This record gives sequence, C-alpha cells and structure tokens, in this order.
Amino acid sequence: MEEKISLLVKLQVCDNRIREILRQKAEGPRRIGKLKEELDATESKFQAENDRLEMLKTDRRHIEQEIQELDSSMEKSSIKLANIKSNKEYKAASKELEELEQNKALSEDRAIQVMEEIEQLERGSSENKAKQAELREKFDRDRTVIEKEIEALDKDLAGLETKRTELHRTIDPDLLKRYLFLSERKQGQAIISVIGGVCQACYMGLPPQKFNELIKGHALMSCPNCNRMIYWGENEQFQRAQENA
Repeated sequence: MEEKISLLVKLQVCDNRIREILRQKAEGPRRIGKLKEELDATESKFQAENDRLEMLKTDRRHIEQEIQELDSSMEKSSIKLANIKSNKEYKAASKELEELEQNKALSEDRAIQVMEEIEQLERGSSENKAKQAELREKFDRDRTVIEKEIEALDKDLAGLETKRTELHRTIDPDLLKRYLFLSERKQGQAIISVIGGVCQACYMGLPPQKFNELIKGHALMSCPNCNRMIYWGENEQFQRAQENA
C-alpha cells in the first residue's frame, strides 16, 4: 500500500508543479503587457510635452508678428502725431499711441512668459529623449528575460507531462480513476498529508482512532471532513523514499 500511496503522491507533486508552471506562463504575457503599458504612458507624457512645446513655438511666432505690427502702427502713429496741428486731433492721436504702447508691453510680457516656458520644455525634451531611450532598452531587456523564463517553463512542462503520463500508466487504474475524480472536484488536490493529526488541506483534526489507523498504513484512507485521500506526512521512512525516488 505504501508503494501505491507513494505513486499517488508523486503524481500529485507532478500535477501541482504543472499547475504552477501554467500559472507562471499565464503571468508572462500579463507582465509584458504591464511593462508595455508603463512605457506607453511615459511616452505619451513625453509626446504631450513635445506637443505643448510646438504649440508654444507657434504662439511665439504669432506674438513676434503681433509686436512687429504694433511697432509699425506705432511708427505711423508717431509720424501722424508729429504732423497734427489741432489739440483735439493731438489728444486722440496721443491716446491711440498710448494704447499701442500698452498693447505692445502686454505682448512683450506674453512673449517673455512663452519663451521661458519654451526654454524649460526644451531642456526637459532633451532629458526626455535620453529617458525614453533608456526606458525602451529596459523594456526590451525585461521582455527578453520574461520570454526566456517562459521558454524554460515550457521545457520543464514538457518533462513533467512526460512524467505524468508515465505515472498514469504505473498507478492502479481504480486508484487513478479515484485520484482524477477528486482532483477535478478538489481544486487539483486529490491526496494530502496529515501532520500532527491534522489534514493539511482542510486543517481539521482526525479522530484519534482514525489517525492511528493512518499511521499503520495498511489502507488508503480519506479525510472524514474534505474526503481527500490522505497519508501520514510525518513518516520519515516514507519521506526518505520519496526524496530518493
């Protein structure tokens, strides 16, 4: 009976490892997707700053043109003012020139603000280009690492599936049928150890008499609470046999 239990435990270990590998494999694309999302978000931020920079450059050109037009208007207004004879016309022309000067001052203030922001964004743009190159290199490295991990997992998985097939052929058909039935209904855990009289799946204690029968190992027993197949996990001889197998 110990040999039969040993084979079932080996199959359970094999199946547990297969499930874990499949979980890790599924995580691989998600990890790569998350890295790509982070890269895209950073690049979108950089692009938004570049778009803002181009918009400000366009604004600067418009303001510079506006100032040139105001200078031209002021020059004409000054010539007009110099040739005026009447006080009424002089006051009107003076007011017009004053308004032009005020508008020019406002435009010049806007130009200074725009140029300061442009300088700041241009400095950031240079830094962003270097950061973007670094981030892309890091993404490529991380993606390569994950892809190699998946390749290694595929190799391990192929070996485990071969081992599982061999165990299926070796295990008694009735026991295998029982194992597969329980595995399907117990989240993949068909057989579990009992340590200190406690089932390590449902963590319920076995009645003393049942635990004593389990220690004797004369029959394959089930947990009275969760119905999984159970074995005595503190059997040192059994543990050594498992390790050496």
